[in-house]
Amino acid sequence: MALELWGTLKEAITTYTGLSPTTFFTVVVLSLAFYHMVFGLFGSTPSPHQRHRSMEEEMEPLPPPVQLGEIEEDELKLYDGTDPKKPLLMAIKGQIYDVSQSRMFYGPGGPYALFAGKDASRALAKMSFEDSDLTGDISGLGPFELDALQDWEYKFMSKYVKVGTIKSKDAPVTDVSSPTEAAEATDGVSEKPEAETVETPATDAENKDE
Repeated sequence: MALELWGTLKEAITTYTGLSPTTFFTVVVLSLAFYHMVFGLFGSTPSPHQRHRSMEEEMEPLPPPVQLGEIEEDELKLYDGTDPKKPLLMAIKGQIYDVSQSRMFYGPGGPYALFAGKDASRALAKMSFEDSDLTGDISGLGPFELDALQDWEYKFMSKYVKVGTIKSKDAPVTDVSSPTEAAEATDGVSEKPEAETVETPATDAENKDE
């Protein structure tokens, strides 16, 4: 039975490949050896998920976020990721968030690195990378841009820790609403009503004396 199967296999190999059984099996063995050699040299290409996981394992644990309170906009620039010893910060609508856990995106060399150390409200709303839009000024934005900015703000609020705010540059508000009202208030205090002079009519006796 075995000899019959071997004879049938040899005939099939010769018929379909045109090779002798010895040559056919030699080619198969060499092909397998070549495959294992190439696989051993280059190995399998890791998937993006595996690469991301290995990067996370290599990264040192991040220190807890440090609350900065209210700081100047120029001070925020010191936290743009150029100093690895400092946290990586950025702001939206004047609120500062610690984005150190996403250094691959906002750190040096990342796709959003130019947003770090700044209030990028306008740039995020417009999805712009222009230097002129790297500001917290959101005046003149349309409704769709404001909605986009709100989505970004919700994302940051849910994912990152708020560590401070940017000092407002607005002038302090006084009690007097306007210069006109102040002038009116001053006039009302300084001016005194003049005494009214009452003229008494001359009597008939005085007229006769004249």
